[in-house]
Amino acid sequence: MPETAPSTHRYHFISGLPRSGSTLLAAILSQNPRFSAGMSSPVAGLVHMLLHEMSGQNEFSVFIDNRQRAAILRGIVDHYYADNPAAVVLDTNRTWCGKLPLLSTLFPESKVIACVRELPWIIDSIERLVRRNVFEPSSIFNYSAGGTVYTRSNGLSGPEGLVGQAYDALKEAYYGEQAAGRLILVQYESLVSHPERTLKALYTFLEEPEYPHDLNRVRFDAEAYDRKAGTPGLHRIRPRIEAVERATILPPELFQRFRGDAFWKDPSQARKEIPVL
Repeated sequence: MPETAPSTHRYHFISGLPRSGSTLLAAILSQNPRFSAGMSSPVAGLVHMLLHEMSGQNEFSVFIDNRQRAAILRGIVDHYYADNPAAVVLDTNRTWCGKLPLLSTLFPESKVIACVRELPWIIDSIERLVRRNVFEPSSIFNYSAGGTVYTRSNGLSGPEGLVGQAYDALKEAYYGEQAAGRLILVQYESLVSHPERTLKALYTFLEEPEYPHDLNRVRFDAEAYDRKAGTPGLHRIRPRIEAVERATILPPELFQRFRGDAFWKDPSQARKEIPVL
C-alpha cells in the first residue's frame, strides 16, 4: 500500500442515495465548530478525473508510480481544504461509495456515512421538485423539458441515472471487503424521526465527542447553486427537523415497482457488521 504524508485534517465522507438526507445531515453536523460539512463538493470529480489522466490511456503514465498517484490524489483533498480551520472534514459526494478501496488506501482512518431511503420515496421526492418548477427544466434530466413521470423515473433509476448510479455504488460499498468498520448507513426516516438517537450513534461511530446540536434551527443555503442547476429547492431544508407524513404523487404501479429495493432492510441480504441507523 502506498504511503502518504499525514494531513492536518481528519477526513470522513458523506455519500449514499440522492434525496436521502445528506444535505440535512451535513447542515446539522456543521453546527459543530470541530466539523466542516456541506453539500456535494468538486473533490470527488477531481479525484476521478486525475485517476483517469494518470491511467494507461495517457502515454506519460509510465512516468507515474502508485506512490506518486497516491500523493497526488491525497494532495487534491488536502489542498482543497487547506484553509479550512475545522479539525474534521466531511466531504460529500454520492460517488464516494464506489471508491471505498481508494479511500481506505488514501485515508486509512476515514469512515463513510451513506444516507439511504426507500427508492419509491426518492423518486417521489424528485418528481415533486420537477412539478414544482414547471418553468425551469432541471439538470437532473439534462435540461430536457419533455417526458412523463414514467420516462423520468426510468431515467433516474437506470444504471446511468441519478438514482441508479448511486444505488449501484451503495451496493458495491455495502458488500465490499472494506465496508466493515468503515461504512455506516443512515436511514432518512431515522434522521428526521429520531435525530438525537441517530446523531449519538454517529458520533460514536466517528469516535468523536458529542456536541449539543440545535435541531430547531438548522440552516443551509444553496439557493444560487440550485437555481443554476434549474432545480430550485434541490438542497432546501426545513429549519426544524421533523417527520412529515404525506401521500405519494407517483402512480400506484410506479410506486410499487421500486418497493423491496431497500436491501439493507432485508434480513436475507443485510450484513450484521454494517450498522444501519
